[in-house]
Amino acid sequence: EVVKAGGLGNDIQDLPAAGSAPEWMSEKAISIGHYFVSSGVYTVFGYHLPTTGAPVFQNYLFEELEKLYGGMWDLEADPIKHARKMIAHIDKKRKALGIDKARERVLMDMADRQKLEA
Repeated sequence: EVVKAGGLGNDIQDLPAAGSAPEWMSEKAISIGHYFVSSGVYTVFGYHLPTTGAPVFQNYLFEELEKLYGGMWDLEADPIKHARKMIAHIDKKRKALGIDKARERVLMDMADRQKLEA
């Protein structure tokens, strides 16, 4: 409901946002990241997930979850590439919402703001 009220889509998956866990701190990083993913947030992990021996499960995490919940895992150890993946995702979501174009910004004083509320 908060997303709808804010006018940025209908669900969390529509937001121009991404999650990031650049370092392995503990198993909590995976559980918190998975909460993000299952909530609809694209999440980049900076370390390998312990799923490399299970290709079907790995496919589920990196492709199928996006079809189900709108969020998915991605992996990138290099911090620059990690950030670029997140920025590319955010740009894609901004474009889908039509908020990717620059527009003139107007600095308003209190009187101008009060006129908007009236």
